[in-house]
Amino acid sequence: MTSADVKKMARAFGADIVGVGNIERWEGAPLPRQIMPEARSVIAMGFRVMRGSLRGIEEGTYFSNYSAMGYGGITYLYMPMTVINMAKAIEDEGFEAVPMGHQSDWRAIDNEGGLRANYSRPVRPGQASPDVMIHLRFAAYLCGLGEIGYSKMLLTPQFGPRQRVGIIITDMELEPDPLYPDTDGPKLCNRCMACVRDCPGQAISGVKTIRTTLAGHEVEWGEIDCKRCAVVFTGGLPTDMALTPEASYLPGGEGNGVTQSPWTPFNKKPRNLYNTGQAVCGARGCTRACMISLERRGVVQNAFKQPFRRRPVWSVDWSDLHQDGAAAGQASALKTGGKEPD
Repeated sequence: MTSADVKKMARAFGADIVGVGNIERWEGAPLPRQIMPEARSVIAMGFRVMRGSLRGIEEGTYFSNYSAMGYGGITYLYMPMTVINMAKAIEDEGFEAVPMGHQSDWRAIDNEGGLRANYSRPVRPGQASPDVMIHLRFAAYLCGLGEIGYSKMLLTPQFGPRQRVGIIITDMELEPDPLYPDTDGPKLCNRCMACVRDCPGQAISGVKTIRTTLAGHEVEWGEIDCKRCAVVFTGGLPTDMALTPEASYLPGGEGNGVTQSPWTPFNKKPRNLYNTGQAVCGARGCTRACMISLERRGVVQNAFKQPFRRRPVWSVDWSDLHQDGAAAGQASALKTGGKEPD
């Protein structure tokens, strides 16, 4: 089985894009080899988030579709089946394959990459704690699928920021793909800062950056305030005001260690579907603004007949909140404003 065979089969099973990286690219990041000491290759598969799954949240009318179909449905249904079928095909050839979808419910790290306190400990000296996670966006980068944008999102020439990633670690030796910066593909992130400007929580710093080296390439992105992101992602309002009994509902905060804002557009949040259901923000800056910018520049292969943004942008209207901390009308009203349609 060659790399070309793997890519053809993975696409037939349901992946939209596929790349291969040799294990040496993970030098200094030992986790893949700790999971499989004899690992020789990592296969990264990208699964597109439908542009149409962002339509209802762009219009402010159908919030659940992005959470259910563009997020949870891919993560918990579609991706695992594809990754598992590809792993089975590799094992039919006599090589082991570790299938990894995006599921991370058991992970030992928080949203900022810190080890959760008193969660797990290494079984041997020098090994990582179970169950730390391989950084899937970095894995996709190391398999040649694309760039890491300023928002820390994986950007690919096919879909921009619109994909989720699953990987396979295997002891099968496969021909690696070149890293995207080493190809003649167009530069994707041009530091337009649309992600910074359009994030409703200003969670991406336009000044402070984080840098790391991946396979000899310096990669940089804006410092991200994950706690602010968690608040505005669920439609909440970042605030220093104290919680009050009538405004103590924490949207999406159960078990993730993040204290959410007391202000939320939900009096009672509907139940989750496929473990998700909070994306009121709909990735307005990191995904939608970035996608609009990339499409306008013509560097995304998955092109459309019409521009994505066709009407003024809406936002949650918090103007009727009492300043004394009382939850006056829990901001179920919406307002439009900001940029006009692109």
